[in-house]
Amino acid sequence: MTDDVLICTDRGLYCPGGDFFIDPWRPVDRALITHGHADHARPGHGSYLATPAAAPVMRHRLGDITLATIAYGEVRRIGDVSVSFHPAGHVPGSAQIRVEQAGQVWVVSGDYKIEPDGFCEPFEPVPCHAFITECTFGLPIFTWQPQAVVAEQVNQWWAANAAEGRASILGAYALGKAQRLLSVLDPEIGPILTHGAVENTNEILRAQGLILPDTIRVTPETNPKDHPGALVLATPSALGTPWARRFGAASDGFASGWMALRGVRRRRAADRGFVMSDHADWPGLNTAIRATGAERVLVTHGYTTVFRRWLEDQGYNAQIVQTDFTGESLDEEDPE
Repeated sequence: MTDDVLICTDRGLYCPGGDFFIDPWRPVDRALITHGHADHARPGHGSYLATPAAAPVMRHRLGDITLATIAYGEVRRIGDVSVSFHPAGHVPGSAQIRVEQAGQVWVVSGDYKIEPDGFCEPFEPVPCHAFITECTFGLPIFTWQPQAVVAEQVNQWWAANAAEGRASILGAYALGKAQRLLSVLDPEIGPILTHGAVENTNEILRAQGLILPDTIRVTPETNPKDHPGALVLATPSALGTPWARRFGAASDGFASGWMALRGVRRRRAADRGFVMSDHADWPGLNTAIRATGAERVLVTHGYTTVFRRWLEDQGYNAQIVQTDFTGESLDEEDPE
């Protein structure tokens, strides 16, 4: 529809009234970015706008870019529209983007979760007429346990391995999931070692004032015998590689929402799967949508067909928006 505040193009969501794109996947002149993950913050744009907390990671990943920042809740006029960024609860600095034009309010969720994790800025619902929401885990089977329960599972697994003289290698994404896990690990169990990509992100976030436990970067000179009973926080692609095999008869774990599916756990061939996601589960998606008060809901990346039908059954005007976003994948990395 030509009167839509945001429209879908082959480069991403476009706002004609402000002449900008939100999380475009092809180079554009002006990009508003919800957060620093690689599928949302891509190289090649003329200018970028993001939150101050998202900016350092983006600069680290994308290099010398033209990047301006906007605080949560700050309203900025761009062309004929007013824009503001609001906490999404996904990773530090992640945002929902609110766009208002002629009394019509649209909100792009980016990636989000509604459970406060004590680490990143908690999700805040934003009232709107149209809500563009991810639905990575848009099936009823995806219902997360409270973070405290998963933290206890991880620490018990680590403690049992340490007691038997084994290292615990835990796969997690370098930006967001790794730091969330670090924030709930019990450092009394043993030393915490980190893959270089994880530690690079840790350093950036520590410099922003975020509190993390002490960690030890794994280098070619690292001798596992010097760190008995360690937990090794690795990127997903490092699991099962020579990098991981240096730790000997270790136990492998993987933290992801996809661990809720038995077949996925078998395919990853990990000893333990921990169901932890930085994306909203089925109840979280529905809670977030209701809180917006939106009558129109556009769904992206995930179980879009099923979730759209569900929303239509609930009385929403629901549509699917095709995007290049991947949500949470089993092999997602944040390129260095």
